[in-house]
Amino acid sequence: MVTATEEDTGKDDCVRPRGTGLGLRHCQCVMLFLGYAIAYTNRTSLSLVVVGIQEEEKRFQKAVLTPGQIGMMLSSFMWGYAVAQVPLAHLVRIWSAKKVLGIGLLINGLISISTPIIFDEGGWMYLCASRVVMGLCQACLPSCCHTVLSKWVPLTERGRLSSATLSGSELGAIVSLPITGALIDAAGWRSPSYVFGAAALIWSAIFFLIGSDSPATASGKSCCGISDAEKKYIESSLGVSEGGTAAVGKKSSKTPWLAILTSPPFWALLIAHCGQKWGYYMLLTEIPIYMDGALGFNIKENGVKSAIPYIVLLLLTFLTSCLSDWGEKKGVSRGLLRKLCNTVGHWGPALALVGLCFVSPGDTTLSVVLLVVAVGMNAGAMCGFQINHLDLSLEYAGLLMSITNGMGSAVGLLSPLVVGLIVTDSKRTDQWQTVFLMTAGIYFVGNLIFITLGSGKTQWWDNSEDSDECDKKESWRPRKSSIAVSDAKVP
Repeated sequence: MVTATEEDTGKDDCVRPRGTGLGLRHCQCVMLFLGYAIAYTNRTSLSLVVVGIQEEEKRFQKAVLTPGQIGMMLSSFMWGYAVAQVPLAHLVRIWSAKKVLGIGLLINGLISISTPIIFDEGGWMYLCASRVVMGLCQACLPSCCHTVLSKWVPLTERGRLSSATLSGSELGAIVSLPITGALIDAAGWRSPSYVFGAAALIWSAIFFLIGSDSPATASGKSCCGISDAEKKYIESSLGVSEGGTAAVGKKSSKTPWLAILTSPPFWALLIAHCGQKWGYYMLLTEIPIYMDGALGFNIKENGVKSAIPYIVLLLLTFLTSCLSDWGEKKGVSRGLLRKLCNTVGHWGPALALVGLCFVSPGDTTLSVVLLVVAVGMNAGAMCGFQINHLDLSLEYAGLLMSITNGMGSAVGLLSPLVVGLIVTDSKRTDQWQTVFLMTAGIYFVGNLIFITLGSGKTQWWDNSEDSDECDKKESWRPRKSSIAVSDAKVP
């Protein structure tokens, strides 16, 4: 019998069997990574597409989009994305993460390909409506990914594989912005929708073929099946029996809503997620507009320079995840690691944005450098609050992600709207300074609450039968990361 003792220090002494090398779990993570990347190309390309639309309207002397209309277009995706998080997380829980994600990105691709026709025939309001539907389709992405990761990623590889998978969003931004700029420059603003929409359709077809919800469902598949050694390694690490269920502690699938919603670590996670969403989406949607107006870059140069921060972010994500796993193996508390990483990911961007307010007008080089720092330092959040959902509860990781991401997205959708109200002239740096200072403050407060109330321990309500009625003082619960009950108690 393989046992694992994992105390508050986060130290994992599990004896690792055969199957620890490259395997099907890495293939699943690569597919999720690419799914995130393709989803983000469809999501983020609009921030440059609207610049292309404006240039075309000026060239043909049409009515130019107003800042308010642009803000509505950029935020409309988040309307659908925010409201569908929890319903789709429930669907994932009772049906299949693989099927929900595959269908979601398939529909997303079809909408993306149809976007130019929708705008040409219906105008900006119909484009907003199509973006809402696209947001509804992509709302399944976080809960699906966290659900699949909770079943496929061993504890000792959680930092590396989870962070690397979720960093697909950075690859999407890296690919999207320069390619969008080049495509618009070569073939007009409609071309990115065709290219990225087709990529989503191709990914969905491949994922339906090789994707799997869990090692148990992948066992025995003629195409992309899992080896017995890897299956045993994953399930032993996660405390899952051969049938694919938790070996200990699971009595019922009833969701402990009251316990979750009254948990201080959950609220710390939620607030950190909301703060990061505001800052990240402000940077994601407004950097191209800032570079076009305040810095004066043309659209092709804009696309390339807008992508640089996300290249740095992607590279730092891999570095941070490796350092996080290394620290955990050395016995550093998982909770401390999450808070240190999150501090880098929140207070680092806050300092860079404050610095951006004091850059001399016309100093485009320093402005770009500080934007690179502001975006790149978000890498710390990947090993901070982003994977803290898995720490608090493997059983409800997808649900937790849907709640925090839904609320965070609701906050994030306000970002371009508020910026549209503040920045009435994109060439005025004083208006941008107001936006940057406000965002820095949100980053600071969000992380302050996370380091005060956050936790890296599995919560007592994880895997309980009826946590709403349990005595909250009874904090001894079996961890899913162990097979031997006697070795699985944590305070």
